[in-house]
Amino acid sequence: MAKSTKSASKGIYLLPNLFTTGGLFAGYYSIIASINGKYEIAAITVFIAALLDGLDGRVARLTNTQSAFGEQYDSLADLISFGLAPSLLMYNWSLYSLGQIHPIMGKIGWLVAFIYAVSGALRLARFNVHIGSVDKNFFEGLPSPAAAALLCSFVWVAVDHEYTGVSLQYVVLAITLIAGLLMVSKFRYYSFKTLPFKESVPFVWILILVLIFVMLTLAPAKVLLIVFSAYAISGILLNIYMFKNKKLKLKNTDKEDSKENEPKEDNE
Repeated sequence: MAKSTKSASKGIYLLPNLFTTGGLFAGYYSIIASINGKYEIAAITVFIAALLDGLDGRVARLTNTQSAFGEQYDSLADLISFGLAPSLLMYNWSLYSLGQIHPIMGKIGWLVAFIYAVSGALRLARFNVHIGSVDKNFFEGLPSPAAAALLCSFVWVAVDHEYTGVSLQYVVLAITLIAGLLMVSKFRYYSFKTLPFKESVPFVWILILVLIFVMLTLAPAKVLLIVFSAYAISGILLNIYMFKNKKLKLKNTDKEDSKENEPKEDNE
Protein backbone atom coordinates (compact mmCIF):
# COMPACT_ATOMS: atom_id res chain seq x y z
CA MET A 1 0.00 0.00 0.00
CA ALA A 2 2.84 2.41 0.86
CA LYS A 3 4.49 1.85 -2.51
CA SER A 4 1.27 2.43 -4.46
CA THR A 5 0.56 5.64 -2.52
CA LYS A 6 4.08 6.87 -3.16
CA SER A 7 3.88 6.13 -6.89
CA ALA A 8 0.45 7.81 -7.09
CA SER A 9 1.88 10.89 -5.40
CA LYS A 10 4.69 11.01 -7.96
CA GLY A 11 2.15 10.68 -10.75
CA ILE A 12 0.12 13.59 -9.39
CA TYR A 13 3.20 15.82 -9.16
CA LEU A 14 4.00 14.92 -12.75
CA LEU A 15 0.62 16.18 -13.97
CA PRO A 16 1.12 19.98 -13.73
CA ASN A 17 4.65 19.64 -15.12
CA LEU A 18 3.23 17.84 -18.16
CA PHE A 19 1.13 20.93 -18.90
CA THR A 20 4.24 23.09 -18.47
CA THR A 21 6.17 20.82 -20.83
CA GLY A 22 3.33 21.05 -23.34
CA GLY A 23 3.52 24.85 -23.19
CA LEU A 24 7.28 24.72 -23.62
CA PHE A 25 6.86 22.42 -26.63
CA ALA A 26 4.36 24.88 -28.18
CA GLY A 27 6.78 27.76 -27.66
CA TYR A 28 9.65 25.81 -29.17
CA TYR A 29 7.51 24.77 -32.13
CA SER A 30 6.64 28.44 -32.66
CA ILE A 31 10.34 29.19 -33.03
CA ILE A 32 10.77 26.40 -35.59
CA ALA A 33 7.67 27.56 -37.50
CA SER A 34 8.84 31.18 -37.68
CA ILE A 35 12.27 30.10 -38.92
CA ASN A 36 10.55 28.10 -41.66
CA GLY A 37 8.36 31.05 -42.66
CA LYS A 38 5.10 29.65 -41.22
CA TYR A 39 4.27 32.84 -39.35
CA GLU A 40 0.57 32.27 -38.74
CA ILE A 41 1.23 28.85 -37.22
CA ALA A 42 4.02 30.36 -35.13
CA ALA A 43 1.60 32.96 -33.75
CA ILE A 44 -1.16 30.45 -33.01
CA THR A 45 1.15 28.06 -31.16
CA VAL A 46 2.12 30.84 -28.75
CA PHE A 47 -1.57 31.12 -27.82
CA ILE A 48 -1.61 27.35 -27.26
CA ALA A 49 1.40 27.81 -24.96
CA ALA A 50 -0.50 30.55 -23.09
CA LEU A 51 -3.50 28.27 -22.65
CA LEU A 52 -1.35 25.47 -21.23
CA ASP A 53 0.50 27.96 -19.03
CA GLY A 54 -2.80 29.03 -17.52
CA LEU A 55 -3.76 25.42 -16.85
CA ASP A 56 -0.61 24.11 -15.15
CA GLY A 57 -0.90 26.35 -12.09
CA ARG A 58 -4.60 25.66 -11.67
CA VAL A 59 -4.03 21.91 -11.99
CA ALA A 60 -1.29 22.12 -9.36
CA ARG A 61 -3.60 23.97 -6.97
CA LEU A 62 -6.53 21.64 -7.59
CA THR A 63 -4.39 18.55 -6.98
CA ASN A 64 -2.40 20.22 -4.17
CA THR A 65 0.88 19.54 -6.00
CA GLN A 66 2.55 22.97 -5.95
CA SER A 67 6.31 22.81 -5.64
CA ALA A 68 9.36 25.06 -5.91
CA PHE A 69 10.54 22.95 -8.83
CA GLY A 70 7.25 23.54 -10.66
CA GLU A 71 7.47 27.30 -10.14
CA GLN A 72 11.01 27.50 -11.52
CA TYR A 73 10.25 25.16 -14.42
CA ASP A 74 7.18 27.23 -15.29
CA SER A 75 9.25 30.44 -15.38
CA LEU A 76 11.87 28.88 -17.65
CA ALA A 77 9.15 27.60 -19.99
CA ASP A 78 7.54 31.07 -20.01
CA LEU A 79 10.86 32.62 -21.03
CA ILE A 80 10.95 30.40 -24.11
CA SER A 81 7.26 30.64 -25.00
CA PHE A 82 6.58 34.30 -24.23
CA GLY A 83 10.04 35.85 -24.45
CA LEU A 84 12.15 34.13 -27.07
CA ALA A 85 9.43 32.77 -29.40
CA PRO A 86 7.60 36.11 -29.99
CA SER A 87 10.94 37.92 -30.27
CA LEU A 88 12.15 35.60 -33.04
CA LEU A 89 8.74 35.67 -34.72
CA MET A 90 8.85 39.47 -35.02
CA TYR A 91 12.44 39.34 -36.28
CA ASN A 92 11.94 36.52 -38.80
CA TRP A 93 8.67 37.99 -40.08
CA SER A 94 9.57 41.65 -40.31
CA LEU A 95 12.50 43.16 -38.42
CA TYR A 96 15.17 41.38 -40.48
CA SER A 97 14.08 43.47 -43.48
CA LEU A 98 15.35 46.68 -41.86
CA GLY A 99 18.81 45.57 -42.88
CA GLN A 100 17.79 46.11 -46.51
CA ILE A 101 17.38 49.83 -45.79
CA HIS A 102 20.73 50.33 -44.04
CA PRO A 103 23.12 48.12 -42.04
CA ILE A 104 22.53 50.28 -38.95
CA MET A 105 18.76 49.81 -39.31
CA GLY A 106 19.38 46.06 -39.51
CA LYS A 107 21.21 46.20 -36.18
CA ILE A 108 18.39 48.25 -34.67
CA GLY A 109 15.96 45.57 -35.85
CA TRP A 110 17.60 42.67 -34.07
CA LEU A 111 18.45 44.83 -31.04
CA VAL A 112 14.76 45.69 -30.58
CA ALA A 113 13.93 41.98 -30.84
CA PHE A 114 16.60 41.32 -28.21
CA ILE A 115 15.22 44.09 -25.98
CA TYR A 116 11.86 42.35 -26.03
CA ALA A 117 13.44 38.99 -25.15
CA VAL A 118 15.56 40.36 -22.30
CA SER A 119 12.58 42.38 -21.02
CA GLY A 120 10.65 39.13 -20.78
CA ALA A 121 13.49 37.58 -18.78
CA LEU A 122 13.72 40.58 -16.45
CA ARG A 123 9.94 40.63 -16.01
CA LEU A 124 9.87 36.97 -14.99
CA ALA A 125 12.85 37.35 -12.66
CA ARG A 126 11.22 40.33 -10.93
CA PHE A 127 7.97 38.42 -10.61
CA ASN A 128 9.75 35.45 -8.99
CA VAL A 129 11.60 37.70 -6.54
CA HIS A 130 8.47 39.61 -5.49
CA ILE A 131 6.08 36.64 -5.44
CA GLY A 132 4.17 36.48 -2.18
CA SER A 133 4.94 40.12 -1.27
CA VAL A 134 2.87 42.03 -3.83
CA ASP A 135 -0.79 42.94 -4.18
CA LYS A 136 -2.54 39.98 -5.81
CA ASN A 137 -5.02 42.32 -7.48
CA PHE A 138 -2.34 43.77 -9.76
CA PHE A 139 0.74 42.82 -11.77
CA GLU A 140 3.75 45.12 -11.87
CA GLY A 141 4.43 45.58 -15.57
CA LEU A 142 2.66 43.96 -18.50
CA PRO A 143 2.63 40.14 -17.98
CA SER A 144 4.79 38.31 -20.50
CA PRO A 145 1.92 36.10 -21.81
CA ALA A 146 -0.14 39.24 -22.51
CA ALA A 147 2.80 40.92 -24.27
CA ALA A 148 3.36 37.80 -26.38
CA ALA A 149 -0.37 37.62 -27.18
CA LEU A 150 -0.31 41.25 -28.33
CA LEU A 151 2.57 40.64 -30.76
CA CYS A 152 1.29 37.30 -32.02
CA SER A 153 -2.29 38.49 -32.56
CA PHE A 154 -0.88 41.42 -34.56
CA VAL A 155 1.05 39.01 -36.80
CA TRP A 156 -2.00 36.74 -37.09
CA VAL A 157 -4.24 39.61 -38.23
CA ALA A 158 -1.62 40.94 -40.65
CA VAL A 159 -1.07 37.54 -42.27
CA ASP A 160 -4.84 36.97 -42.54
CA HIS A 161 -5.13 40.28 -44.43
CA GLU A 162 -2.11 39.41 -46.60
CA TYR A 163 0.15 42.13 -45.24
CA THR A 164 3.85 41.33 -45.36
CA GLY A 165 6.23 41.96 -42.52
CA VAL A 166 8.34 44.11 -44.83
CA SER A 167 5.44 46.52 -45.46
CA LEU A 168 4.85 46.89 -41.70
CA GLN A 169 8.48 46.93 -40.55
CA TYR A 170 8.29 50.30 -38.75
CA VAL A 171 5.00 49.43 -37.05
CA VAL A 172 6.49 46.10 -35.96
CA LEU A 173 9.60 47.91 -34.67
CA ALA A 174 7.44 50.22 -32.55
CA ILE A 175 5.03 47.60 -31.20
CA THR A 176 7.86 45.19 -30.29
CA LEU A 177 9.79 47.89 -28.44
CA ILE A 178 6.69 49.19 -26.63
CA ALA A 179 5.60 45.70 -25.57
CA GLY A 180 9.08 44.99 -24.22
CA LEU A 181 9.28 48.24 -22.27
CA LEU A 182 5.79 47.75 -20.83
CA MET A 183 6.90 44.41 -19.39
CA VAL A 184 9.67 46.02 -17.32
CA SER A 185 7.67 49.16 -16.51
CA LYS A 186 6.20 50.00 -13.11
CA PHE A 187 2.71 50.23 -14.59
CA ARG A 188 0.10 48.25 -12.67
CA TYR A 189 -2.13 45.81 -14.55
CA TYR A 190 -5.22 44.17 -13.15
CA SER A 191 -4.48 40.49 -12.48
CA PHE A 192 -8.05 39.07 -12.53
CA LYS A 193 -6.97 36.77 -9.69
CA THR A 194 -9.59 38.08 -7.30
CA LEU A 195 -12.62 37.70 -9.54
CA PRO A 196 -15.51 36.07 -7.59
CA PHE A 197 -15.75 32.88 -9.66
CA LYS A 198 -17.33 31.00 -6.75
CA GLU A 199 -20.02 33.61 -6.15
CA SER A 200 -23.29 34.06 -8.00
CA VAL A 201 -23.28 36.64 -10.79
CA PRO A 202 -26.04 38.35 -12.78
CA PHE A 203 -27.39 36.44 -15.78
CA VAL A 204 -26.10 39.16 -18.11
CA TRP A 205 -22.51 37.98 -17.47
CA ILE A 206 -23.38 34.61 -18.99
CA LEU A 207 -24.68 36.39 -22.09
CA ILE A 208 -21.48 38.44 -22.30
CA LEU A 209 -19.35 35.29 -22.10
CA VAL A 210 -21.43 33.64 -24.85
CA LEU A 211 -20.98 36.74 -27.01
CA ILE A 212 -17.21 36.65 -26.48
CA PHE A 213 -17.05 32.98 -27.47
CA VAL A 214 -19.10 33.70 -30.61
CA MET A 215 -16.81 36.59 -31.57
CA LEU A 216 -13.74 34.42 -30.99
CA THR A 217 -15.22 31.77 -33.27
CA LEU A 218 -16.02 34.25 -36.05
CA ALA A 219 -12.83 36.34 -35.94
CA PRO A 220 -10.35 34.99 -33.37
CA ALA A 221 -7.32 36.97 -34.55
CA LYS A 222 -9.11 40.35 -34.54
CA VAL A 223 -10.81 39.75 -31.19
CA LEU A 224 -7.55 38.69 -29.55
CA LEU A 225 -5.73 41.73 -30.96
CA ILE A 226 -8.44 44.08 -29.66
CA VAL A 227 -8.53 42.41 -26.23
CA PHE A 228 -4.78 42.41 -25.63
CA SER A 229 -4.27 45.87 -27.11
CA ALA A 230 -6.93 47.16 -24.72
CA TYR A 231 -5.25 45.33 -21.82
CA ALA A 232 -1.83 46.81 -22.68
CA ILE A 233 -3.33 50.31 -22.80
CA SER A 234 -5.34 49.74 -19.60
CA GLY A 235 -2.20 49.70 -17.47
CA ILE A 236 -1.13 53.10 -18.81
CA LEU A 237 -4.58 54.61 -18.27
CA LEU A 238 -4.84 53.09 -14.78
CA ASN A 239 -1.54 54.64 -13.73
CA ILE A 240 -2.48 58.04 -15.17
CA TYR A 241 -5.73 57.88 -13.19
CA MET A 242 -3.91 56.84 -10.01
CA PHE A 243 -1.32 59.59 -10.47
CA LYS A 244 -4.00 62.27 -10.95
CA ASN A 245 -5.98 60.93 -8.00
CA LYS A 246 -2.88 60.98 -5.79
CA LYS A 247 -2.04 64.51 -6.93
CA LEU A 248 -5.60 65.66 -6.15
CA LYS A 249 -5.42 64.14 -2.65
CA LEU A 250 -2.11 65.91 -2.00
CA LYS A 251 -3.64 69.22 -3.07
CA ASN A 252 -6.62 68.73 -0.77
CA THR A 253 -4.30 67.81 2.09
CA ASP A 254 -2.19 70.94 1.51
CA LYS A 255 -5.34 73.10 1.49
CA GLU A 256 -6.53 71.60 4.77
CA ASP A 257 -3.09 72.13 6.33
CA SER A 258 -2.96 75.73 5.16
CA LYS A 259 -6.43 76.40 6.61
CA GLU A 260 -5.37 74.95 9.96
CA ASN A 261 -2.24 77.10 10.00
CA GLU A 262 -4.09 80.35 9.20
CA PRO A 263 -4.09 82.80 12.15
CA LYS A 264 -7.47 83.02 13.83
CA GLU A 265 -9.09 86.48 14.06
CA ASP A 266 -9.42 87.99 17.50
CA ASN A 267 -13.05 89.05 17.96
CA GLU A 268 -12.45 90.82 21.27
